[in-house]
Amino acid sequence: MIPLDLIIFDLDGTLIDSKKDIATAVNLTLTDMNMPILSEQVIYGYVGEGVRQLLKQSVGVEKRSRCDEALKIFRQHYFDHLLDTTRFHPGIDNVLAHFSRKPKVIVTNKPTDYTMAILNGLAVVNQFEMVIGSEGTQELKPHPAMILKAVEGFKVERSKAVMIGDSVLDVQAAQAAGIKSCAVGYGMGTHESLKASRPDFFCERAEELTTLFQ
Repeated sequence: MIPLDLIIFDLDGTLIDSKKDIATAVNLTLTDMNMPILSEQVIYGYVGEGVRQLLKQSVGVEKRSRCDEALKIFRQHYFDHLLDTTRFHPGIDNVLAHFSRKPKVIVTNKPTDYTMAILNGLAVVNQFEMVIGSEGTQELKPHPAMILKAVEGFKVERSKAVMIGDSVLDVQAAQAAGIKSCAVGYGMGTHESLKASRPDFFCERAEELTTLFQ
């Protein structure tokens, strides 16, 4: 088992299964804009690079001039629905309990206000020492800025920190920051793309994290 001084988690797809609520808010936004709705599976493929990119892809190339309008409409819909079905992935409760004595940080491309609303709604906000959302730095993952902010904030050696996430962006950000990367196969990323990104560790189930790190 690998000793750690800092555990960094991605949010959507890693800690929580939030994709259905995101899709609901996107389609309500498109409906308000008199645009055709999308299948949930299509929307799921757009999640991960931040809300602006999600909506750019959802409104389509020809309508990208309406992205700012979409952002404003989406904001209210998502706040209204972000806890309809969003829950922890199976086993995450046990993982957080297992690592209760370790500093834990969330690093997400999601805006911080959405993130905090979800963490408060799930009554777990106190389990994380730091939450870094899309407003926390100038750059989103796969840029390493958010991870470096966490590592430097806790003054830990990079060899003693890990980024756990369900997307290639998480692996790439960890690699760029010079910390360990652990991909999880139960989220929104495909096994093929995740393994091709060459993470240091890969696990199929959340509970496996407790056997990899200490």
